[in-house]
Amino acid sequence: MSSILKIEAFSGASGDMFLGALAGLANAYDELLNLPALLNFDTKAKVEISEKNKNGIVCKHIKVVELEHEHVHRHLSHINKIIEESQLSSNAKLIATEIFNIIGKAESEVHGIPIEKIHFHEVGAIDSIIDICGAAYLLDKLDITESYLTELVTGKGFVKTAHGLLPVPCPATKLIIEGIPYNQGDEAGEKLTPTGAAIIKYLDPKTKLPSMKDLSTAYGTGEKDFENPNVLRLSIAEPVETSKKEMIVVEANLDDISGEYLGIEFQDKLMESGAIDFYFSQVIMKKGRPGLVLSVICSENSFKNVTNMILNFTSTIGLRYHKVNRIELERKIEEVETEFGKFRVKVSTTPNGEVRIKPESEDLLRVSKEKNINPTALAQKIIESYKNDI
Repeated sequence: MSSILKIEAFSGASGDMFLGALAGLANAYDELLNLPALLNFDTKAKVEISEKNKNGIVCKHIKVVELEHEHVHRHLSHINKIIEESQLSSNAKLIATEIFNIIGKAESEVHGIPIEKIHFHEVGAIDSIIDICGAAYLLDKLDITESYLTELVTGKGFVKTAHGLLPVPCPATKLIIEGIPYNQGDEAGEKLTPTGAAIIKYLDPKTKLPSMKDLSTAYGTGEKDFENPNVLRLSIAEPVETSKKEMIVVEANLDDISGEYLGIEFQDKLMESGAIDFYFSQVIMKKGRPGLVLSVICSENSFKNVTNMILNFTSTIGLRYHKVNRIELERKIEEVETEFGKFRVKVSTTPNGEVRIKPESEDLLRVSKEKNINPTALAQKIIESYKNDI
């Protein structure tokens, strides 16, 4: 079953932070112990899992320990070969390969070297390979198909690297997160590593969060200590239904059309085209001419039909429109039997639980005219009949 991942990187992100938080969501800490064997590194590295307390947040830290010190600078082709010869699933291999490609492209651009000739330093070490492949393994296990990013903090200042002293975010990291909103935060130090940035880039998170509820949450920590908790918070979430809907308001200025053409026939056509609501406003237009502004509310699906209808059946030669949010009460249409026949009633519920009952105006006015009954009195009888039937 596919999952939605919510990323809260308020203290940055790194490979080990992602590994710890994803393992928590997947309940797969024990499986991480086998990662070196999956990558044919079982004689070269092991995974250690310890408990850390970061400002009162207790979570697991995943540390890859090298059993023998390497003096190897790997090219992208070497890393791709390690991934291909591993025992990861085909999808996990694709994820890991893409994450390394993201890093490789950034390093290539920063150093002005073709991607196939780039030497991976820190990111090419065994611990980083296991971090990235482990994250790929867990993303595949969780079947993450969509993600959202609430905040991304990079840190600031300078950091020592294999290339010397570099600004934070480091040049490769800065390239990787292009197009993703971030802030540097208040503390000096590298909070967002190239590995953490590349995993986020691969996930391609949206930054405009819909209404969601979190189903489970886990934390992953890095080794460093900062003033704020150095943890990455990840959640599996699902969308929730909301009464808040995005609508479009279409407006047209009308100062050279007879009012008789804007009567019931025009209004019926407007509703048939997909208008949810509309109204006319009297205004004084340029050159002191009196006129009307037609305002129509419609959904995005009906936008084309509504605008075509207005342009086809009025004298305007241009429209303006903008998106708005509309909040609706929970509602339903029901039928009620009365001494005057069947009537449709709209039943809505307010946030405090009050139930409101409103007869449909078309039914009410039709019967009021047929029976020569005051519409206000008839509406009250319909409401009483509905309440008696409950």
